[in-house]
Amino acid sequence: MPSATRRLLAVTATILATLVAGTAAAFPTTAQPPAATSHGRTTLWTATWSASPQRPSAGFAPNWSEQGFARQTVRQIVRISAGGKAARVRLSNVYGTTPLTIARATIARTSRGAAVEPGSLRHLTVHGKRTFTIPARAELASDPMSLRLAALDSFTITLFVNQPTGPATYHAQALATTYRATGDHTADTGGTAFTDTSQSWYYLSGVDVISAAPRNGVVAFGDSLTDGATSATDANNRYPDELAERLASAGRPRPVLNQGIAGNRVTVDSAWFGDSATSRFRRDVLGQPGVRTVLILEGVNDLGISELAASPPAPIFAPYPDVSIDKLISGHRELIRLAHTHGLRVIGATLPPTKGSAYNTARSEAKREALNTWIRGSGEYDAVVDLDRVMASPSDSDRLNPAYDSGDHLHPNDAGYRAMAYAINPADLG
Repeated sequence: MPSATRRLLAVTATILATLVAGTAAAFPTTAQPPAATSHGRTTLWTATWSASPQRPSAGFAPNWSEQGFARQTVRQIVRISAGGKAARVRLSNVYGTTPLTIARATIARTSRGAAVEPGSLRHLTVHGKRTFTIPARAELASDPMSLRLAALDSFTITLFVNQPTGPATYHAQALATTYRATGDHTADTGGTAFTDTSQSWYYLSGVDVISAAPRNGVVAFGDSLTDGATSATDANNRYPDELAERLASAGRPRPVLNQGIAGNRVTVDSAWFGDSATSRFRRDVLGQPGVRTVLILEGVNDLGISELAASPPAPIFAPYPDVSIDKLISGHRELIRLAHTHGLRVIGATLPPTKGSAYNTARSEAKREALNTWIRGSGEYDAVVDLDRVMASPSDSDRLNPAYDSGDHLHPNDAGYRAMAYAINPADLG
């Protein structure tokens, strides 16, 4: 073995040994996970994939969050945005009321469906143990793994729980297939045992890497327009995914984290659509390691859901407060203040057109235009992405471009999400 290779392996082993001793522990979700040191230099974790945790609920589609799991294996696939020389997985029990014990867990390179690449499987451990417990209302990071990751790689994370978990912390709208099997199948390379499927993620909140790049992560923070509603399942066509692809194809890969929650509001907490943006910002943005910039696209649900009060389409939309434009702007100002206080660059996105959707009334449209005018002209954001103009129909500026419309006149199709990503000036990301 060449001496240079031996030196590189020795340094990597030293870093990993130091990290194993110091990072695999439960930590509050509002705090940055700790750094580690090696040879007098600080080694920082950088988040490369994330999903915002939500309370167990019925959600938009059938899922397993309310019933939880017992003697079952859950296999989930994520695509990272930037690579690194070592990785760890973060698991969340923040909405659990009792400790969560993971009996076994693995990570492997994704093959097809529920199958993984033979020879790539690694066991996840915490403090060197394959069975570990996450306290109630806490998040936990695994031990580091010497698994080299590249930008846009897909990985499969498999969890086995033996004892009943009770309701599970989850992310409702994954737009990715999750697989379930009876018994312990964490070490399976094939997918035949995984006969049940869901469209949500369970317990997963992040994948972090050790990267040579400086702190340059981007958090896309918002609602269903960030979460990727109506985009193709298992295709990674949400706008944050498209932005990550765009940066990687230009030779400048960097972490792009999706912290969108479908239905989320700036000012209103919801059992179904997550804590308000102002409530969850500390956990979902400030709690992510390696972040430099946050891009905020929020407010359409504050304006639109209040218009549904007279004839609610489903219980999940409650409550229905009438959110004034002053209150909504105040909420945006609070997000800007939190970002700037913690040294983050903050970009504001105007709300795209909604004409023809269930959200659109004369009153909601007047508020949307007022908010967009403030985002463009107040100077309070460090930069602005004018999605209102980018996504508008050439013949009607209040309506989504038909080429970008999924059909509900509110959410984009895959082409629309790609247009959103290409509306962002990479120079504005800092």
